[in-house]
Amino acid sequence: MTVGIVGAGITGLALAHYCRERGVDAVAFEASAEPGGVIRSTRVDGRVLEHGPQRTRLTPEIEGLVADCDLDDALLTADTDLPLYVYADGRLRRVPFSPRAFLSTDLLSARGKLRMLAEPLTDGARDDETAADYFVRKFGREAYHNLVEPLFGGIYGSDPAEMPGKYALRTIRKMERSGSLVRAAVNRRLEGKERQPPVSFVEGMAQLPRALYERNADRVELETPVERVSADGSGYRLDTADGSRRVERVVLTTRSDVAAGLLADVDPGSARALRRLYYNPLAYVHLVSDAEPDGYGYQVRHDEPLHTLGVTWNASLFDRDGVYTCFLGGMENPGLVDRPADELGRIAREEFEAVLGASAEVVNVTRHPRGIPAYDGSWTAMEDVDTPEGITLATNYTGRMGVPARIREAKRLAESFAADRDAAEPVAHRSD
Repeated sequence: MTVGIVGAGITGLALAHYCRERGVDAVAFEASAEPGGVIRSTRVDGRVLEHGPQRTRLTPEIEGLVADCDLDDALLTADTDLPLYVYADGRLRRVPFSPRAFLSTDLLSARGKLRMLAEPLTDGARDDETAADYFVRKFGREAYHNLVEPLFGGIYGSDPAEMPGKYALRTIRKMERSGSLVRAAVNRRLEGKERQPPVSFVEGMAQLPRALYERNADRVELETPVERVSADGSGYRLDTADGSRRVERVVLTTRSDVAAGLLADVDPGSARALRRLYYNPLAYVHLVSDAEPDGYGYQVRHDEPLHTLGVTWNASLFDRDGVYTCFLGGMENPGLVDRPADELGRIAREEFEAVLGASAEVVNVTRHPRGIPAYDGSWTAMEDVDTPEGITLATNYTGRMGVPARIREAKRLAESFAADRDAAEPVAHRSD
């Protein structure tokens, strides 16, 4: 069996790596000159800047890749007990992650806390409600407004009121299997289960995909965009400017519009549907400041008079020499991303200084016109996506977002390809 992987972001690279481990023939094609996809890190004046994910979690799969790539000495681990804040009513307020912190938090009134504790008495998620409807029904309006809306919405840069629960609440539904989100969280604490620590690398998040590429360079073709996917007997043909490659399985790890173009010939219905998906535009403004707050950073409550969606405190997390990453745009203000870089920098700097009371300097502005999947109403288009046998979409719009989820999916796919190959081998031997 030969697997053709389109895209050498973290999913494609991890898939190529896991296929090698299992003896599955695989090749990944990447249009750009650099591996890693949305994971991109650079140095500016000696400081590491993240232009994509700011960190990840040390899951067993990531721990395994770190060992495989000899990155143990490059791994940076942050304290799991660092605080996270929401900027509400003009100041930073700590998000409660423990029963004791919940009792003392000023993000909720006494009435709001009691209402939140009634969550076990509510019903589970329904397909006909938005994420906002669900969280208000589960936790009450105050908890939604002060906690859920800025935190859950911040993950996607989206307004939960515009996010259909059928698509946005997949992970929540799994958590509900215990019967209650609150009960699941309390049980986890009582069982002593530790939160997986936030991690990065000395040279930034991109050090992991670069190491994966170096370890599997013979299976990854950079600067080789796939121009067309077409049926070829029982398999498929991937056309590039350098020629064609016949494969039995195709895995597309690209953005939805790119996948749509590649599927136009073999699956026009899915291609049309994928073109309808919307991504939230984002701008990252990197600041350098002498401020010394301790924590992950903060998200901004939606009714605050700020353009900033949130700020990651890289300096606190991984000792990034005064670096802070501010996020602007998203579903609430998509047009903001199109403004001049100096204006975006000014907005981020002034709002950062107002929140933290410390001066800052703009060192970089990065725009992502198609930043992250919105999981808004456009996601109903996924009901019309049904790729042919042998073609798999392994992406953050068909599965969970985040580096750990992408790597887990890659590992599952490699295992399934190996199992399919092994199941077919006896048949092949009988026909010889």
